[in-house]
Amino acid sequence: MHRKPLRVALLGFGTVGSSVAKILVERPELGHHVQLTHIFNRDVARKRANWMPSSVVWTENIDELFAAKPDAVVEVVGGVEPAGEWVRRALTQRTSVVTANKMLLAAHAPELLHLAATNGAQLRFEAAVAGGVPLIHGVREGLAGDRLMRVSGILNGTSNYILSRMAGCDEPMSVVLADAQRLGYAEADPSADVDGHDAAAKLVVLAGIAFRRHLRLSDIPRQSIRTISGADFRYARRLGCTIRQIAMVESADEAFHAFVGPALVLRGSQFGLNMGANNVVTIAGHYGGENSFSGAGAGGLATAVAVVSDLLSLTQRTHERGEEWPAARVAHPPARPYYLRFVVRDRPGILAAIAAALARQRINLDAVLQEPGYPKDALPFVITAEACEEAPLRGALEEISALDFHAERPLALPMLLHPVAQESATGAPALGDDPRP
Repeated sequence: MHRKPLRVALLGFGTVGSSVAKILVERPELGHHVQLTHIFNRDVARKRANWMPSSVVWTENIDELFAAKPDAVVEVVGGVEPAGEWVRRALTQRTSVVTANKMLLAAHAPELLHLAATNGAQLRFEAAVAGGVPLIHGVREGLAGDRLMRVSGILNGTSNYILSRMAGCDEPMSVVLADAQRLGYAEADPSADVDGHDAAAKLVVLAGIAFRRHLRLSDIPRQSIRTISGADFRYARRLGCTIRQIAMVESADEAFHAFVGPALVLRGSQFGLNMGANNVVTIAGHYGGENSFSGAGAGGLATAVAVVSDLLSLTQRTHERGEEWPAARVAHPPARPYYLRFVVRDRPGILAAIAAALARQRINLDAVLQEPGYPKDALPFVITAEACEEAPLRGALEEISALDFHAERPLALPMLLHPVAQESATGAPALGDDPRP
């Protein structure tokens, strides 16, 4: 049955928006399905591209765009407002929306999904998480028959580039971060990436897709990677591990626990082997076990592929029923083993004082590691703790932090030693990780 092409208006002609237009222009066979009719951008004269067909209307008047009543709007402006206002306006007038805007979805996904369902429109956002990786489609379509238990992954390419570089070269965070900024991996203000805010917003979207529940950003604890040092990678290697920024949400009796931050992962796991700016996500199901998705997590063309794929899906599923994301109930974090790193001004009795504080919280020590070659006035050593709950561990660390021998604040990292996407149990060095003991 012949259908008219989907008439599409593009909001934003930056890196992603121009890449979407480029794909549509360079693949004329898509013209039977998708027709780009309008491009909106502020200061549109500066953005106008001579390779676009003359039939496309360029405008900086948002009212003109909506007056044309497109079948779908692609929102790649970014930010919560005014993008949110425009997405609401589109859905209210029964115009479907494709967006790559993770921050907007993290803030307002339940409202926007309800608005789409109420008005018979579609809201699609494959590009909002993991760029060109078909993650959302894979979870919605490929894993719909399973009961999902855990979503975990490396969702921020900038942080992964920094940590995998540090693992391989023993350079300090400041040097690697400066390099990442020079190469364009990191922004001038890298806070969203290195402090976990970007990954947390993506995790909100992933939790919605996997569990059909809405986690608020404020319900996701975040820990920065800024405190990770070269010494941490040396100790991690001794434990058969490396360090990555991990985003995880787990289901527990209809409640959910989530976190974003650096964690020790096995060097032979997919997380440990993931290098550079790539993303990798593992979905654990009750029946089907673990399934992994990986690929380029950023970049204009990779993200644009996901946007165009969403547009094509709209041409095939115009009557698909909408979905709702009720508020998620927050669970206490599960017990986990922990890596505890201390940097101290060396003197007798330090280890005994730390062990006593941990014992008062009924936390068992697993191992003590101390590498040679560090100065006595800034001596790093590591204690690994057996699986324990987070609250007593934080209580013990608060007591320990008040002692007067610290040169730096103690660092606690979860050790994700269950087989999260584990490909090898041999403990072989990950590619790019320094194999020295």
